[in-house]
Amino acid sequence: MVRKLRTALFASLIVGCVTVASAAPSSASRDVAPQARPRADESARLTLPAPTGRHPVGTVDLHLIDRSRIDPWTATQAHRELMISLWYPAREVGRFPRAPHMTPGAAAHFGSAAGVGASLYGIPAGSVDFAATRTSGHRGAPVARHERPLPVVLYSPGAGDPRTWGTALVQDLASRGYVVVTIDHPYDASEVEFPDGRVVGTLLPQLFEQAQQPDDFQRLGARVFDTRVADTRFVLDQLAALDRGTNPDAEGRPLPRGVVGALDLHRTGMFGVSAGGLTAFQAMSEDSRIRAAIDMGGSIESPIMPDPIQLWPVARRGLDRPFMFVGDPGTDHHQTPSWRMLWDDSSGWHVDLRLDDAKSEDSYKDTVPLLPQIARQLGLPDSFVTEAIGSIEPTRAVRTERTLVAAFFDRWLRGRDGHVLDGPSPRLRDVTFVP
Repeated sequence: MVRKLRTALFASLIVGCVTVASAAPSSASRDVAPQARPRADESARLTLPAPTGRHPVGTVDLHLIDRSRIDPWTATQAHRELMISLWYPAREVGRFPRAPHMTPGAAAHFGSAAGVGASLYGIPAGSVDFAATRTSGHRGAPVARHERPLPVVLYSPGAGDPRTWGTALVQDLASRGYVVVTIDHPYDASEVEFPDGRVVGTLLPQLFEQAQQPDDFQRLGARVFDTRVADTRFVLDQLAALDRGTNPDAEGRPLPRGVVGALDLHRTGMFGVSAGGLTAFQAMSEDSRIRAAIDMGGSIESPIMPDPIQLWPVARRGLDRPFMFVGDPGTDHHQTPSWRMLWDDSSGWHVDLRLDDAKSEDSYKDTVPLLPQIARQLGLPDSFVTEAIGSIEPTRAVRTERTLVAAFFDRWLRGRDGHVLDGPSPRLRDVTFVP
């Protein structure tokens, strides 16, 4: 109950974005008997579900520096730095190692007592070897070239989450023929590890504790979204430079063979979870380069914000390009005022889907495939999983979410309409189409 109350409170304060409200142990971690915690040499080992597309997957990390912006989260005059990853269809993957889910420094922070693994998701500190998890992405493998350049999709995580916490969806989309770009938002994300070994943690819990008045929370929310949208537009600029042959990596590390000219930035979409979904819609409103977007579980409602819609003006402006809501039984455009406003004010194609038996935005992250494994290996109660993702069966949830995301972008970035989003079908038995 403490975990739920803390998460809900911070969600309401930071514009519907679930993140860390304090470093206090969660109820899930307190419920674990001491003997259930593994010894250091018995840390839980996890696996991500394999992609379902026909292409092997490659990946590469890039360190970007925006020299036109001072980082708004720091007291120094440092330029804004980002870490992103490209995921793409690859070839000759046997010669390239599989990339880790999280880099060593990021994994250590995520799984520590101070990390969001413990404070948000209730994972006993030090109980999981997050650095040992391997993705299906082969680091630095050549891009598999096709007759035409590949459509591009950006991914923005929830507030307080790292870019790696959506890898199950991201690598699957790449295996279906997309270049997927995951974005870390430093000082917002739980942690970001840079190539020199620096690990930058989130400032949101500290700033939350310092805020006293509604206007303080309004300003903090504005900083979250203004920074995220600016990050997104900067990444689009850097992708354009990369596609022209410029290496945007700050260290000048080699790019995968075949990446230059492989991106079709005229077919760019964006999706995200919670704050990332809100960011996707707002960025699409402000930047015409984004042609279609998905919001998975992100709503702006907040009882203490003086004007939550001011933080998300896209709701009043509406969208003239395709978008998709993916909610849970408590979140749809009939129950959620901001979604209703956007729904009514938009001329672009749109659809509202509800993932039945899901629970909050955690139902769309790597929590879905990973928390059940953690529960089994550590002997945690069923509530450890259901408090986060609801009662939906995790394997089906992963399959359904992959189907929805791919169907949407296939339709609007590739012109391949498989009619998956036309209405209910046996293929989507866990989904309700909200009229």
